[in-house]
Order: sequence, then structure tokens, then C-alpha cells
Amino acid sequence: MNIALDMMGGDYAPLETIKGVQLFLSENKDDVTITLIGDENKLNPLLKEYSIITEKINIVHASEVIEMREHPTKALKEKQQSSISIGFHLLAASRTDAFISAGNTGAMMVGALYSIKAITGVARPAIGAYIPRDDGKLSLLVDVGLNADCKPENLSQFALLGSLFSEYILNFKNPRVALINVGEEEGKGNILCQAAYPLLKENERIHFIGNVEGRDLLMDKAEVYVCDGYTGNIILKFAESIYDLVQKRKINDEYFNRFNFEMYGGVPVLGVNKPVIIGHGISTAGAFNNMILMAKKMIEQDFIEKIKSNFV
Repeated sequence: MNIALDMMGGDYAPLETIKGVQLFLSENKDDVTITLIGDENKLNPLLKEYSIITEKINIVHASEVIEMREHPTKALKEKQQSSISIGFHLLAASRTDAFISAGNTGAMMVGALYSIKAITGVARPAIGAYIPRDDGKLSLLVDVGLNADCKPENLSQFALLGSLFSEYILNFKNPRVALINVGEEEGKGNILCQAAYPLLKENERIHFIGNVEGRDLLMDKAEVYVCDGYTGNIILKFAESIYDLVQKRKINDEYFNRFNFEMYGGVPVLGVNKPVIIGHGISTAGAFNNMILMAKKMIEQDFIEKIKSNFV
């Protein structure tokens, strides 16, 4: 198993990225190789300083970095020697089994869509994010930003992608799927929700329970919540603001502490041909460690093949 990590992506890279690798290797004795993609001149001193076990890593030099504010498509085209470009090249060539980055989110999305491409049958890949529930478990919200405008059939596919992730990665048996709407009754909502509802209801590969409202998202109502990426991104950013406010007010609450994204690492791109995980720009060591753990589990579960078998 070979997991590639963009060492230059993120506000605190490469220091926190190195510390995340150290944390992973200190806690995992499995046969996992980590491919570190970044500037060798910056990585080698840090590897020495943090006593990283060199036989468990590969270093691939990247002389360029795609900055956070660069245009994704233009940057990928012009910066072929960037850590993100090289990461997708290695993944597409099957020299690595997964790719992780906390760098330019747009570049990661574009790279995933055009480098390793969508799984046959998946019209639009999506991004899932976690919602902490009051029962101590996690629900998956999908899509959270990749598809601002959607068709009803897209939401039906998001539901299946999210259901598979919830089952095989989050360990829910027969996960419940709900459509985010402005009311619980069938027929509620905008044109998209009204048209998506019957498709979800008829989808025999998911356990659809109907509509839920915004007030239900933090409760034990469903394991997968489905919406367009515009709605999902607003919900995600609002959830992130809850943790920021709790921290600002110095409130120590077991539940609200779970809104700290570092507990879960990054978010998966669902529906592409290889495992791709996107981290937040302010990721630190704990987040990178958790992203590596997620990639490891996706590979161990042969998760991509499970998606493919459902989109034949």
C-alpha cells in the first residue's frame, strides 16, 4: 500500500505535514509506504529532526507549489512540477494508491476530475463532509461544494455514493438516507427537491427515509444527508463557525468540541477512480494523520471497486 501526501499543501506545510507523518508511523506498524511529494531541500532536514523512519517513505521532489489563490486549471497546466500535479500523475499511473492534499482545493477537484476521472456511470463526483450527531456518531453530508447546480439524478447518485461510504468507511449497516428540504412532507421544496424525491424513493440500492429539515441535521435522523453543493457548502461553513465560536468563548463542551475538523481529517472525493482526500488549508499534524488513516481504510476496504460494482 502506497499513500501519496502533498507535503507543500496547507498553511502550516511542510512542518505540520511531517509531524502528521511521524504521528501515523508511530502508531501504525502495517505495511504502508508514504510517498512524500515536495521540496527535498525543505523535507530532508525535517525528516532528520523528527526521526522519520526512512524505510517507510519515498520522497518525490516537487520544485513548484500551487498557491491557495491561484486559478486551479491554469495552475495545473502551467505548474507541471508542482506537488499537486505530480501527486495526480503518480496516482493516475498507479504508482501510488491514494492521494492526500491540504493545498488548493480547486486544483485538487480539477485534478481528480481530469486526471483520474469519474467512475464510469457516475455523472458527477461529489464531496462528502462529516456532521457530528448528538448520539456521538457521525453523519455524512453530500455534496458540500463540488456541484453548486444539480439535476435530480445527480442527487440520487450522491445518495448512493454517500450510502456506500457510510457503510464501508463509517461502519453503518444499511445507512439511512435523507433529502435536505424545507419540510418533511413529500412534494415540499424547490423544483430540484420535488423532482429528486421520487428518484430517491425508487432507488432500491439505498435506504431512503424521506425529507428532513435543517433542524434535524445534528440529530439521529439519518446517516447520509443529500443536497446540492451550494446548500451543502453553506451548511458545512456554518458548522465550522460553530467550533470557531465555541473556541472564541472558551467553552469546553464534549459535543461542540467534535466540530473540530481535525478529529476527522479531510473530506473524500466520491465517485472518482482512485481515493482522493482533500484537507482544510489550516490542517495540522492530527488532521494529516487522520487523512492518512482514512486513505488506508479506503484502500483496505477496496472501496473504489465497491462503488464501481454499483454503477455498472
